[in-house]
Amino acid sequence: MSRVPGGMVERIDTVVLDVDGTLVDTNYQHALSWYRAFLRFDVVLPVWRLHRAIGMGGDQIVPAVAGSRFEQEHGDDVRAAWAEEFEAQLPEIRAFDGVRDLLTALRGTGVRVVLASSGAPEHVDVYLDLFDGRDLADAWTTSKDVDRTKPEPDLLHAAVERVDGRRAMMVGDSVWDFVAAGRAGWPGLGVRTGGFSAGELREAGAREVYDSLPELQEGLVRELRG
Repeated sequence: MSRVPGGMVERIDTVVLDVDGTLVDTNYQHALSWYRAFLRFDVVLPVWRLHRAIGMGGDQIVPAVAGSRFEQEHGDDVRAAWAEEFEAQLPEIRAFDGVRDLLTALRGTGVRVVLASSGAPEHVDVYLDLFDGRDLADAWTTSKDVDRTKPEPDLLHAAVERVDGRRAMMVGDSVWDFVAAGRAGWPGLGVRTGGFSAGELREAGAREVYDSLPELQEGLVRELRG
């Protein structure tokens, strides 16, 4: 909840959930795919460094880890190489335990549930199939819905606009989720499923951090019901 002019409390009406690394176990596959994509251009980047950048969209991650000059010269090509590498790993992707229960419980609180993915539409389709996302969420986004992905807040705003929301909360697994949420002026809750520490997520802006989706569900539903 948040204060509005006149001292009234505006309740959260929309929960926006990141998908990659939060609902489906993809972060390390993403890091390896970027590593292999950059190798095609004779660029060797430590996988740990690539992992710390996961959560950014492809438009943001390339200049962040390889510099603006590489982005200008090879950005589109390395993103195409990443897509090839990642698609080969899609059959390995699984949803985290508790995803369906979490989404069902959120719907039961009366809030709108939006899945904010900056993934390619064809990848998001695969993810949604893993946990019946089309039936359990009110709406979802893909990379086609915005020009700039996280840590810019555009994707979050697009998610809320899909359901005519007024006041949202972000749920995510990476520091970039909470940098974007902070720029949007939203509170956020973190979950460690993406491999970031509780300290990193709190420093980035997460109000609380949970170790699993069932723990997140308990805390989030309790807060929404207030």
